[in-house]
Amino acid sequence: MILLALSVILVLTVGGCVCVWWAARGGPRWTRAIAGATLAAGSLARRISIKSNGSGSSDD
Repeated sequence: MILLALSVILVLTVGGCVCVWWAARGGPRWTRAIAGATLAAGSLARRISIKSNGSGSSDD
């Protein structure tokens, strides 16, 4: 069951990355929507990671 969940997460992650790549090259509107969601999720994960590590500054 855990393998199935991890596989789904992997497929969604790879699909999101492909949509970001495609949207950057002028893809259809739905790819831009998915790319925006993927980038927002990545930004949220980065903020959560920084807060959980106790680090107040980032390298951005």
